[in-house]
Amino acid sequence: MTKSKTTKMVPNNKPNVELTEAEWEIMKVVWEKEPCAAGTVQESLAESRDWAYSTVKTTMDRMAEKGLLQIQRIRNLQLFKSCVSEVDAKRGEFRKMLKRAFDGALTPMMQFLIEHEGLSKDESEQLRRLVSKAKNKKD
Repeated sequence: MTKSKTTKMVPNNKPNVELTEAEWEIMKVVWEKEPCAAGTVQESLAESRDWAYSTVKTTMDRMAEKGLLQIQRIRNLQLFKSCVSEVDAKRGEFRKMLKRAFDGALTPMMQFLIEHEGLSKDESEQLRRLVSKAKNKKD
């Protein structure tokens, strides 16, 4: 499992969270089931990942050290809760891709999506509504 660049501050003072693939898998389960034990996470990932309990537990402990998870101890049981919202994690992933592929510029990214990813009529209409809504917000 690779190390993650956990959090950095970005210009709008929102944390830029970057998760590894393994951390993403674990966080998806934690967001859905929190608070939850490492065993619960391991069981939830059993079909998609062949990770031993010790691998999941060690990874979650490291994630707690990085500030991604919080541990609540009840007698000899450890329950994990997220310290990072799903929105902040997605924002971090998006910004990483935007910076890498489009030098941080939104317009070329949108142009690429429209020209190379083939939007359906429904998606195109949704996009128009979103742009209109954003335009009206700024006015």
